[in-house]
Amino acid sequence: MNLETQYLGLKLAHPIVASASPLSRELDGIRQLEDAGAAAIVMPSIYEEEIVAEDTAYEALVERGSWSQPEATEGYFPEAPAFRVGGLQARLETLQRAASACAIPIIASLNGSTPRGWTGFAAELERAGAAAIELNLYRVPADVNESGEEVERRWLETVEAVCGAVSIPVSVKLGPWLSSPGHHALRIAAAGARGLVLFNRFYQPDIDLATLAPKPSLELSSPYEIRQALLWIALLAGRVDASLAATSGVSSSEEVVKYLLAGADVVMTTSSLLRHGPGHVSVLRDGLKQWMEGRGFDDIGRVRGRLAAAFLRDREALVRAQYIHTLTGFQGQS
Repeated sequence: MNLETQYLGLKLAHPIVASASPLSRELDGIRQLEDAGAAAIVMPSIYEEEIVAEDTAYEALVERGSWSQPEATEGYFPEAPAFRVGGLQARLETLQRAASACAIPIIASLNGSTPRGWTGFAAELERAGAAAIELNLYRVPADVNESGEEVERRWLETVEAVCGAVSIPVSVKLGPWLSSPGHHALRIAAAGARGLVLFNRFYQPDIDLATLAPKPSLELSSPYEIRQALLWIALLAGRVDASLAATSGVSSSEEVVKYLLAGADVVMTTSSLLRHGPGHVSVLRDGLKQWMEGRGFDDIGRVRGRLAAAFLRDREALVRAQYIHTLTGFQGQS
């Protein structure tokens, strides 16, 4: 049984990847995921604002009282190197240790807010030993005067800048709210991205009625949520020059199989591992093997993309027909 796959040019033992989560924040958790059988691991995103805030607090504490002595001068404390103090240094050290200790690829995740942050942090992650970098393009365009075209142009500029700043593969985690996700995916790949992760699961705040203030709200994903990524992976497989990673909604090996049939190169999961622990990786992998054996498949390549839309003559008509059939075929509860 051959489960080997390629993702971002990286050779993986099978297509199941542990995506960013608290489990992959520290070295102990990363090693547990590797021992459980993960083919690759994505570390949690580095957020530029978080690092800048930590570094600002660090510098304020270090400088406190530095001018209370007459001999204190501007050089009382050495200047901290750019992007090397506070929380970032700890993240880089964890990445470096993980990359050295693990036999599987360790992928860094980055969410910047300025051009210097995107490229500067990306270069640091490469030097720390990341096998690849996943760009987490999460940004809410809250300015009503900013057009969708402007938002997408900035994303493309970011991807191009980061790809030009590093030599390791770069993937892009896209959100689903685009007027034409397929066209944007093609442009992202043309800008230098070696892979696309579909789709980013954005978290919107709730409202606390007791305090009348916004409050964070996080719910683990459910299998129902695979539908959107399933559709777009099927539409993009074989038509975009980039690896395709499916994410969100993975609970069992059934979702893994569906994503592969649609054309995914790898399937990423977080919620199922948080629910069941790192050992669930082997449950997903073994379930995939059992399904393939039951269907007479001995190679993952024979499964991948069997239900992709690349060979359909009129893809839009098929999608519309499925939409109409779903609505008109609903019988309701008696």
